[in-house]
Amino acid sequence: MSSQESSAVAFFRGRWIPASELRLGYWDTGVVLGAAVAEQLRTFGHRLLQVQEHLQRLQRSLTHLGQEDSVGDQCPLVLRRLVEHNLQGLSAWEDLGVVVFITPGPYPTFAAQGEPWMESGPTVAAHTYRLPLHRWARGFFQGVELVVAPWRQVPPQCWPPEIKARSRLHFFLAQSWARQKQGQVWPLLLTLSGHVAECPTANVVVVQQDRLLTPPRSWVLPGISLATVERLAPEAGLRLEEAPLRPENLHQAQEILLTSTPFCLMPVVRFEGKAVGSGRPGPVFEKLVELWSQQVGWDLKEQMRRALQQVEKASG
Repeated sequence: MSSQESSAVAFFRGRWIPASELRLGYWDTGVVLGAAVAEQLRTFGHRLLQVQEHLQRLQRSLTHLGQEDSVGDQCPLVLRRLVEHNLQGLSAWEDLGVVVFITPGPYPTFAAQGEPWMESGPTVAAHTYRLPLHRWARGFFQGVELVVAPWRQVPPQCWPPEIKARSRLHFFLAQSWARQKQGQVWPLLLTLSGHVAECPTANVVVVQQDRLLTPPRSWVLPGISLATVERLAPEAGLRLEEAPLRPENLHQAQEILLTSTPFCLMPVVRFEGKAVGSGRPGPVFEKLVELWSQQVGWDLKEQMRRALQQVEKASG
């Protein structure tokens, strides 16, 4: 464990604790039922951005859980203080992922025991982690392959897709299935009707002429990074539209992009074994990365390049 990791702090139920001590008890509803909502942010060049956008989405998730008052006005200050402390020891080209999660607190069956150490009320926690950019660096420059997973997206009749919930067993199953394949393979989840939904932790964007097509937001988690792409699109001479997409639409795409907070953008160069476009990261991907870097004041491509150098050095 590095000195930075050993000195990191976390926020848990209104107090600061060593990050190594952050854990949920067996009695917490987040453990018993997986009833937890979360948001993940990141720093860009050690600066925490898009805080309000993430907290607004968190508030929407909490409304569905009946926990609207769980996050107070001090949350942005808590997150910035958390980042300021945990950035100590990071190199200039490293950044942090920032996670805040909330559960309803003790599960009623266990809370009925009346144990004083089972604190009542919602569990509110926040922590950071060093962004593992090396995990995504090779795909960022060479592209990844997208394959349709045998698992389907949870339909909105089960829970509203706009909830960023920790109950994501279908994500885990799809990712475990994809890891059994060779290469940079990412699973794609379809709806029960066979339409394109999302990847685990990433929205899907299809490039066709001057349009960026993405599944209806009512079907998937409305991504903060997807909203960033939507804002940047006009500067690239594009417009983002929501449209029902089927796998055959992806076969006809000029480019396919994945968007997510930790890595921002990821190019898809193969879909179901066939090349997408030229089979290399395309011009729309390159342009959006450039615009994204300008917006956040941080060279995303250079950061990934340095992460890739570490990967290649480690592999000899």
